[in-house]
Amino acid sequence: MFEDERLVVTSMSEEDAELEYNLRPRTLEEYIGQKNVKENLRIFMEAAKMRQEALDHVLLYGPPGLGKTTLAGIIAAEMGVNIRITSGPAIERAGDLASNLTNLNPREVLFIDEIHRLNSAVEEILYPAMEDFVLDIMLGKGPSARSIRLDLPRFTLVGATTRAGMLTGPLRDRFGIVFRLELYTVDELKQIVKRAARILDVKVDEGGATEIARRSRGTPRLANRYLKRVRDFAQVMADGVVTREIAAEGLNRLGVDVLGLDSVDQNILRTIIDKFGGGPVGLDTLSAATGEESGTIEDVCEPFLMQIGFMSRTPRGRIATRLAYEHFGLPYPERNDGAQMKLV
Repeated sequence: MFEDERLVVTSMSEEDAELEYNLRPRTLEEYIGQKNVKENLRIFMEAAKMRQEALDHVLLYGPPGLGKTTLAGIIAAEMGVNIRITSGPAIERAGDLASNLTNLNPREVLFIDEIHRLNSAVEEILYPAMEDFVLDIMLGKGPSARSIRLDLPRFTLVGATTRAGMLTGPLRDRFGIVFRLELYTVDELKQIVKRAARILDVKVDEGGATEIARRSRGTPRLANRYLKRVRDFAQVMADGVVTREIAAEGLNRLGVDVLGLDSVDQNILRTIIDKFGGGPVGLDTLSAATGEESGTIEDVCEPFLMQIGFMSRTPRGRIATRLAYEHFGLPYPERNDGAQMKLV
């Protein structure tokens, strides 16, 4: 199965981009969840405004779909400045970065999504820009080459990444404010579903909002996506109200179970259980046995399965846990020395 065919994939699609633009909160007051991040960020922004300074550089990291881009927009709005948006892969050459930096006005926000994908040459130029607000540019080549230094306005760089471990140490150290965004609780997601329903003019009751929220894998992007799909089932199969029964029926038909697992997640777990006795099994072997790319398993499926405790990763490979067996109604094999197992 191709990754973009999966409903549970948390990466941004064109449909999501249009939906999220309409649903995106504009202020910290409207932003739901991430309580500690909001409280600390509010203090940092108020202090910067009192000093009439640019906010310190901000690094936001965490799984996709949790609102990093939204939070960058809120920072700019709360600081009363414009935001310029780009991404690591889009900045291919030093000139691309120089163009973005030299067009900034004082205290403006430059948002770089997937900042871990900046190439090393661009990153080297970013260091003095972040630290000293200057841009060093080489003109010419060979013996006649010379360097000029351009002063930059004091700006705020907001970087977002799903892989903080791939950031180089020097780049990470230049961010004065670092926040990790956590997965959302069911109650928080329920508030997000209700807010989205009001904006989209969709009728959803308490049970419907709860059912969508608990199947959304802790991710607002999925909650909004599910609401839009379930709305169609409600209009055709019922009186237009998203109830618990309609939400469950719609998501079941879309292959999303009560915990948010889809057919790919279930296939991976059942393969480990049925073909490899619960594991351990290596990534390449698991990829061959399921027909899924190893990158999809490692980057998309595995993080969520580990977060809910259905899979563990050992030096010898992946193992299905007791919770996974219980989810499928199967007896759990007791592990003795890590290799021998017997059914309990």
